[in-house]
Amino acid sequence: MDRGQLIETMQEILGPEGVIHEREQLRTYECDGLMNYRVIPDLVVLPESAEQVQQIVQTCYDEGIPFVARGSGTGLSGGALPVESGVLIVLTRMRRILEVDIPNGRVVVEPGVINIWVSQEVADEGYYYAPDPASQIVSSIGGNLAENSGGVHCLKYGFTTNHVMGAEVVLADGSVVHIGGGKAPDAPGYELLGAFVGSEGTLGIATKITLRILRKPEAVRTLLAAFKDTEEAGGAVSGIIGGGIVPAAIEMMDALTIEAVEKQVSPGFPEAGAILIVELDGPEAEVANQFDQVIKVCEENDASEIRIAEDDEERALFWKGRKAAFGAMGSISNDYYVQDGVVPRTELGAVLKKIADLSEEYDLRVANVFHAGDGNLHPLVLYDNDTPGEADKAEELAGEIVFACLEHGGSLTGEHGIGRDKMKYMPQMFTADDMDVMQLLRCAFDPHRICNPGKIFPTPRLCGERPGPFHMHPVQKAGLAENF
Repeated sequence: MDRGQLIETMQEILGPEGVIHEREQLRTYECDGLMNYRVIPDLVVLPESAEQVQQIVQTCYDEGIPFVARGSGTGLSGGALPVESGVLIVLTRMRRILEVDIPNGRVVVEPGVINIWVSQEVADEGYYYAPDPASQIVSSIGGNLAENSGGVHCLKYGFTTNHVMGAEVVLADGSVVHIGGGKAPDAPGYELLGAFVGSEGTLGIATKITLRILRKPEAVRTLLAAFKDTEEAGGAVSGIIGGGIVPAAIEMMDALTIEAVEKQVSPGFPEAGAILIVELDGPEAEVANQFDQVIKVCEENDASEIRIAEDDEERALFWKGRKAAFGAMGSISNDYYVQDGVVPRTELGAVLKKIADLSEEYDLRVANVFHAGDGNLHPLVLYDNDTPGEADKAEELAGEIVFACLEHGGSLTGEHGIGRDKMKYMPQMFTADDMDVMQLLRCAFDPHRICNPGKIFPTPRLCGERPGPFHMHPVQKAGLAENF
């Protein structure tokens, strides 16, 4: 099937308004939130129902055409980067909240539903959806599921995987399966849902997702503490966790991040080498007691200032400043490269020192903002893409930060995923045998490697021959030949 025939087929499924094929329009979709990698897709399609997704995928399977699913495009690892001569399936028109079941604490949504919409939908009933990535006002549930997104409250409440109870999935051959327990607490058999959440779009496309919602806590208290440097702030974090307190959130921002945020959204943060935002929630008596302990720990670690949010408005202002951190970098730098490594809390000080040394070595500023409670770092390497060589230097520095995290017992990613960006680092953390075992799972879902190919794994790995009506697309076949 040539491109003209493919366009006609997709228009038959979706109508002319559901197919984008003009080059200038296609450029809108050439990257996700990580703009260092760009690929113009051959075709963009915008389905409005699960049935249309199934028909699109079936067509791609029959013709051997690779495809990539995309939500709001806010991902930061190149996970939704299109494939050359492939189809980009954009799910933003599938944004219905299909069911709200308060008695069972469940909400069923389509993948294009925006994260914050779920909490807004159930707020009047006294419930909310816990995962809250910084991009929650624009990121979609489908994308959150694909990347297993976390958020500022993941320390206490966990990641997306802890709140997805079931999913309807279109597999790479166009078949539809249901995984997980849905409204039941658990389902018998293999835990396929746990494998699917966080698989970065390589195992299929979720078209309906059942989420767990929680009752709002009785009490919420939030403070902001300022420190001379990140070392003092890190000491407070260790003191809080070591004291047996599990806050809903502990977030840290360094001086450069504070500067950017103040210029962008003016939350009124104090001038400091670092600040912590600590939030506790739960029963009133428990929160009151633990909050006093947190204040004491911050004072013992030489906090220069402690501000307590007196109402929801002031609390929202604290979080507005934190969640604006990535976008605010544009106020102090033309470009930035965000990294997403994880280290044990006990290694935070050593890794932050290493990042400072690398910043000086590469002569590039690095702003630090991160989930301090669980050691999930988000260093932002600032550079100017108009200066020759700076983009490459920034990427190299970001890679050195990844290696530093691994050297200190950490991980490649906390919530942004591997995608296209960090697949070259996978052999630093996993052996070839490890990755072959991972590939066996991928092959079980997508034996012909047409579902978001070229992501996660550093080199192509084939799945062997499988029976079925499949004819590899000539471009894909040529691409494989070049790698073997």
